[in-house]
Amino acid sequence: MKIIIIGGVAAGAKTAAKTKRLLPDAEVHIYTKDNYVSYSACGMPYYIAGDFQDWKQLIIRSKEEFEKSGIHIHTRKKVTKIIPYEKKIIIEDVDTKELQYEEYDKLVISTGAEPVIPEYAKIKSENIYPLRTLDDGVRLKQGMLKANHITIIGGGYIAVELVEGFVKNNKKVTLIERSQYVLSMLDEDISALVQDYILEHSKKLVKIVNNDTVKTISETENTLNISTDKGYEFYTDMVVVAAGVKPCVDIAAEAGVMIGKTGAIKVNSRMETNIKDIYACGDCVEKVNMVSHTPVWVPLGSTANKEGRICAINVSGGVEDFEGVMGSAVLRYMDLNISRTGLSEKDALKFGYDAASVIITKRDRAGYMPEVKNITLKLVADRRSHKILGAQAIGCGDADKRVNTVSIGLIRGITVEELIDVDLTYAPPFSTSIDILISAAQILKSKIS
Repeated sequence: MKIIIIGGVAAGAKTAAKTKRLLPDAEVHIYTKDNYVSYSACGMPYYIAGDFQDWKQLIIRSKEEFEKSGIHIHTRKKVTKIIPYEKKIIIEDVDTKELQYEEYDKLVISTGAEPVIPEYAKIKSENIYPLRTLDDGVRLKQGMLKANHITIIGGGYIAVELVEGFVKNNKKVTLIERSQYVLSMLDEDISALVQDYILEHSKKLVKIVNNDTVKTISETENTLNISTDKGYEFYTDMVVVAAGVKPCVDIAAEAGVMIGKTGAIKVNSRMETNIKDIYACGDCVEKVNMVSHTPVWVPLGSTANKEGRICAINVSGGVEDFEGVMGSAVLRYMDLNISRTGLSEKDALKFGYDAASVIITKRDRAGYMPEVKNITLKLVADRRSHKILGAQAIGCGDADKRVNTVSIGLIRGITVEELIDVDLTYAPPFSTSIDILISAAQILKSKIS
């Protein structure tokens, strides 16, 4: 059996490795236009920040290591067309532009996502940087080291992580975000606290421009001039475009693969597309939100790895389902941990829930412990069913630990009353005798009752 995988990084590489273990005699190929096949894209902001110095540490598995296990790796090879009725693909060599045809028995599309580059950022300039591939990360760090002032367009996860890295390197930063606050995937009452923390803990190096977008970028003698829709103008040494990403689905759509409501490839729980023997996984694929049971597109490395594993099992003749995601995520800014799972309050209202919420701030362990820190937790529930819908937590303490606990409950549709009864561990170095999660649930129960 010949199995071809389009794309590497997380989902594609995972699919290949697992498939080869399950089907040792199968002929497994990965085609990728990148120079590297398996690396940690999520680690790039921390390499740029200087948390470690050797970018090669981000390489999870080299081309040579894949080849030793019997997996054939084809780097700098771009798949330009899928011909399902012939079970063939057309591949273009990135360097020579030569074309070749390859047949497959089963095909896995793992083309990932790509940065959204607004029209104003498409000017020819060496000082405008995306961040998606490993090569992008290495180039961006080199640019950062030469710059005094850096502008970031966008205020999502990657943008906030990059601000941290730039501040650690004593660079002045202007961040332009079209929403009221950074991290718009959080509720505004939480994202406002995050933005305040960033501004207070950045050595006065950071300026955040909210409710505004870039209008034009022009370059004169290696200096970029930026003007915004609201008339703000300034000069900067380099621009990082972090205005979001979009799923890479063009070759899939052209081949007749169904695209979902979110713009990503529609698959069933076994990662099968609508075309026989064509599977898809990773950032190019639409997911199901396990709380709202609606289609979502959440491009995360953790999810891509899970989907790669499920895809390999089903490609290999097994049967296993991927039920969906809850949008669980975590990041940090300096000492502040930021985490979320499930539905935000604004999303719950959008989906028609009668949402109620509570926000409390409490210590993460006994007050007499020297390492005690505060956590602010927001818990969201449905008034009618009393089911927990989601949680958001920030703080210099173990915010993500509380959110992870909620995420487990969300899988089983836990109610506020059931959360109150959860038997959480307690000792002074780890939590208060009544954990902030239990306290929030108790207050929320009173509110919805």
